[in-house]
Amino acid sequence: MTESQIVEESEAPLTPAVHTNDGFFKAVFSQPEHAIAFFKSHLPPALVARINWSSLTVLPGSFVKSSLQQVHSDLLFSVRIGERKTLLHLLFEHQSSPDPTMPLRVIGYIVEILTQHHRTHGFPLPPVLPLVLHQGPAAWNVSTAFEDLFELPEEIAPALLPFVPKFHHALLDLTRFDPPTGEEDTRMQVVLQLMKLARQKDLLRFFEWLAGYSARDLPGSLLGKMLLYALHSDSDLDAQAIFASLSTNPELEKSTMSVAEKLIAQGLSQGLSQGLSQGLWVGKIQSLQDFLGQAVSSCEELETLKIAELESRHAILHREYETRFKR
Repeated sequence: MTESQIVEESEAPLTPAVHTNDGFFKAVFSQPEHAIAFFKSHLPPALVARINWSSLTVLPGSFVKSSLQQVHSDLLFSVRIGERKTLLHLLFEHQSSPDPTMPLRVIGYIVEILTQHHRTHGFPLPPVLPLVLHQGPAAWNVSTAFEDLFELPEEIAPALLPFVPKFHHALLDLTRFDPPTGEEDTRMQVVLQLMKLARQKDLLRFFEWLAGYSARDLPGSLLGKMLLYALHSDSDLDAQAIFASLSTNPELEKSTMSVAEKLIAQGLSQGLSQGLSQGLWVGKIQSLQDFLGQAVSSCEELETLKIAELESRHAILHREYETRFKR
């Protein structure tokens, strides 16, 4: 995949796929500008200065086995340092507790990546720089070093150590993340803070914090992804509470309400296979129910209704939305 093939954020559709942890992670970090901002902030400065960031491209496919996808998701990037290619492996870990086997898992992924590279390109192999993004809720309290997984008898450790691979993965633990002040890249700080507070079920605090930022720093496409992710991360959260939290920043509140309206007008994509008209009504009903904090009807339930019945149900929901949120 070339950089020109990657959909720019300003053109990306606001789809409901971002409501899961995995979907939000990939929707945000597959955008080159966000990936670059993230790596620049969390790789060693000496390395950051040598990387040709304009060469960064997202490589297709995932190297995490399907059996692990419930707790891990990954993205693989290619960049150049001088004339040499380097691979940046960003692994998202969102299980309930820190994973002491992570160094073993990561080295396994690296072997898969390098084996595939060798099959396709031969030698030399590119360095793979792995970085694990941990969402919590518990703080990461286990080693990131592969050699720490071994217990070597003290008397023969010096003889064994040369045979033990020296490897560790970089780590960003969101439970310890505190957005720095004065950072140029507002978007990345906002995304990471959202992921942190979503895991802590403290999203009203996130939107109160967000009110300190200018609407100009947050494009509508990113606001849409964030809004859907927040609403689906906490079933007790509704759009009215979000708007109230942003009330100290009327410009951002207005921008967020505009994005909400676009999401509702656009509808969700479920049910389109049953017919364009029916699928759009299903999507609009589900979006409105979501924003109103109601239980979202299943596609199976709504698809049994006739178009006229869907239109009637949507009209009732839309009147409630207008009453509660339009000012």
